[in-house]
Amino acid sequence: MAVNRLIQRLEGDDRVKLLRAGRGTEGNPYFRVMESATSPVVQVEGEDRIMLGSNNYLGLADHPAILKGAQAALDRFGGAVTGSRLLNGTMDLHLELESEIAQWHGTEDAMVFTTGYQTNLGTISALVGPGDTVVVDSAAHASIRDGCALSGATTRKFRHNDVADLESILAEVSESSEAVLVIVDGLYSMEGDLAPLAQISAVCDGFGAALMVDEAHSLGLFGAQRTGAAELFGTDSDTDVRMASLSKSPSSTGGFIAGSGDLLDSLRVNAKAFLFTTSGVPAAVGGSLAAVRLIRSEEGAQRARRALDNAAVLRSGLLENGLDVSALSPLPDGNTTVTPIVAVHVGDDVQAMDLWRKIFAKGVFTSAALYPAVPRDGAMLRLCVMATHTDAQLRRAVEVISETLNEDAA
Repeated sequence: MAVNRLIQRLEGDDRVKLLRAGRGTEGNPYFRVMESATSPVVQVEGEDRIMLGSNNYLGLADHPAILKGAQAALDRFGGAVTGSRLLNGTMDLHLELESEIAQWHGTEDAMVFTTGYQTNLGTISALVGPGDTVVVDSAAHASIRDGCALSGATTRKFRHNDVADLESILAEVSESSEAVLVIVDGLYSMEGDLAPLAQISAVCDGFGAALMVDEAHSLGLFGAQRTGAAELFGTDSDTDVRMASLSKSPSSTGGFIAGSGDLLDSLRVNAKAFLFTTSGVPAAVGGSLAAVRLIRSEEGAQRARRALDNAAVLRSGLLENGLDVSALSPLPDGNTTVTPIVAVHVGDDVQAMDLWRKIFAKGVFTSAALYPAVPRDGAMLRLCVMATHTDAQLRRAVEVISETLNEDAA
């Protein structure tokens, strides 16, 4: 019988071996089992732990208004619509949500995808192709990189947040490419740093390059209307493609693009990740609509302020205890800002996993970011605050994390 080389290759996959070696061990930071709603304290495998590993920045995952919106959609439309948006998968709730998003962002139109990953995959691969060039930040999310690969366009990376490097690449490619698209995250999910969008937007304008900003982690937190980093830097009206996820601050599932009518109609007929996937479940769409409306309210503004205040408490506490934490992000007016993501730099993957285990055992849940999610020797503990964390919970987390890292360094 002939050798099945595909199955043989799977059996020898080093990443599979690593997964299996860590499965079921206390030191494995991945695939831990949550047993309660995502809140400041979550039951994880039988124990209550302070949750600092969730993107639930505004604390909306268990908010009564979001639960009510999800339940109403579930009661009306059932568990699923079982079809693509193109066929029977578009509900009037989708149209309400898209209209609300467009009004919120001040754009002509908006369009909701089933997941955030599909939003980037479908949008990028629909907008550019062979003969075009996409220039992306080297720290861009995997969904952006995969969308670029699927498109067939030439992809160039510039050094993270290095505007001079971006300008140099645009000078090379702007004349030889049919079209150029620059893609950045508004807020980067590992280091928790903001992109210098005022400078990036100006460089794009100078070379006639289109600009796409992924606001997955900045939506709901920055800007007067809380639409994200582009609004914070005053570049929202100059951003051609505005993307965000509905699974972070809005605490649901999905993603969207906001922009011109031409852009959105083009995506409706060209984005395969939109056309050939089943619509999001009604509960997710109903929860998203309720979340967007809440974020736009005064309560949303208060929660955004509280999330950033909590991040300042966490970051300053760790810094005062001698830990190497992520830098503040500069703003155009010369000031700086925290973000809800605080990175604690460790360096070595094995050491980071061991620290994660010790902190987990003491009742604090963090995220361990290891290679290839971060550069080699760039392992970190990624901490995320919620607007609903109490001062006591944050002080306890600072105590546990600082004590554990300082003991390890001794």
